[in-house]
Amino acid sequence: QVQLVESGGGLVQPGGSLRLSCAASGIIFRLYAMGWYRQAPGKQRELVAVITTGGGESYVDSVKGRFTIFRDNTKNTVYLQMNSLKPEDTAVYYCNGRIGATSHWGQGTQVTVSS
Repeated sequence: QVQLVESGGGLVQPGGSLRLSCAASGIIFRLYAMGWYRQAPGKQRELVAVITTGGGESYVDSVKGRFTIFRDNTKNTVYLQMNSLKPEDTAVYYCNGRIGATSHWGQGTQVTVSS
């Protein structure tokens, strides 16, 4: 059974930092491209960051220079380090694992940026 379990969300003040984690089980983690998506109320889900099996990273323009995605294949975990958070980063953040046409999702973790 495939499971992607996110953690690390919460309430943070503008300018603060959070680190999200996504622990995977039931897959050969190192073979999967891993990504973080987010969905704010009333908006479509958007891709925030992705890391390939080879470690290549890409980001949506709105988070470049503030967020970093990285993975630890020994722990089957992908992370999203979020710095200089802004109120517009408020959303439910979802972990995604993809190989070919197969895609798996986590249940999401809420990130709220507010003073």
